[in-house]
Amino acid sequence: MERAAGQRGKILQLRMAEQVASALRDRILVGGFADGSSLPKQDELVEEFGVSYPSVREALRILETEGFITVRRGNRGGAVVHAPDIGTAGYALGLTLQAMQVRVPDLGSALATLEPLSAARCAQREDRAEAVVPRLEELLAECERCIDDGPAFTRASREFHDALVEFDPNATLRVVAMSLTSLWSVQEEAWADVEMSRGAYPPPGDRATAQKVHERMVRSIAKGDAVRTRKIAQEHVAATQYWVCRTFEDRVIDAASGQSRVRFRGSR
Repeated sequence: MERAAGQRGKILQLRMAEQVASALRDRILVGGFADGSSLPKQDELVEEFGVSYPSVREALRILETEGFITVRRGNRGGAVVHAPDIGTAGYALGLTLQAMQVRVPDLGSALATLEPLSAARCAQREDRAEAVVPRLEELLAECERCIDDGPAFTRASREFHDALVEFDPNATLRVVAMSLTSLWSVQEEAWADVEMSRGAYPPPGDRATAQKVHERMVRSIAKGDAVRTRKIAQEHVAATQYWVCRTFEDRVIDAASGQSRVRFRGSR
């Protein structure tokens, strides 16, 4: 009887914890707690929800597992909020694909399908001259400044590609495409580090060629030529992915390593 009562108590505690976690999750999602802010202290949560300390601690564990918070221990401890964003989505997608043992070229193929579509949709935006082109031109200038530094050029170039899908006017497609680009950027930046360490990074001439293609794409977007923009993007994505997929042909997507997590945090 005592054992059964103990089990019922644990079940009740878990249910209360799930209710508390649900309420806090909802607040984070609607902006009740800003990204980087702290949740109320455990004492306050116990008083607010009328539950036990174990229930509150379990609720915080649930949210931490889901990536909504980071719990810091010690005198300056507390729960720091992480509002979901593209880095979060890309990381979750990456973990799923990594668990499925999906390889880098498979990810590249998916991105090669969606990114040219998003680029074409940028050219179709009526506000492209004000909202899209100036930002892309800023990123072109940054790429130009980094052209003599291979890994730095790769990072700047990935920001350019990220922006192409970020301007897709359809919110759902935008989130899906940005999740893919954030995950691909992690793989490509890892590739750049590997190639530089081996002295095999593509020469400056190839970077200059990529830069010219970026410039052609921006001009095409500015003219509103969606068909031309999509064609340029398709050819360019295929050309740039060739180098990465050749090196990482048999490599499983990496999202869980320390370096990858740092890169994902950089995209937040």
